[in-house]
Amino acid sequence: MIKKIAAEFFATFCLVFCGTGSIIVHEMYPQEISNTGIALSFGLIVMIMIISFGNVSGSNMNPVVTLALSLLKK
Repeated sequence: MIKKIAAEFFATFCLVFCGTGSIIVHEMYPQEISNTGIALSFGLIVMIMIISFGNVSGSNMNPVVTLALSLLKK
């Protein structure tokens, strides 16, 4: 159960860090990254996290959902 929660926590952290980071870069340097780049960064990080942690936790990208499903044995 701890492995699942750790995987979900890390996946959620990466999603928030990379997605929000791309938005910050867009605000600071609008010519460097476009709205398409922001969408691609969110999509790619979700894809990478699903491929990396999908077999461990089911890739809910929400530690609370993973905890609830683990406690319910689903």
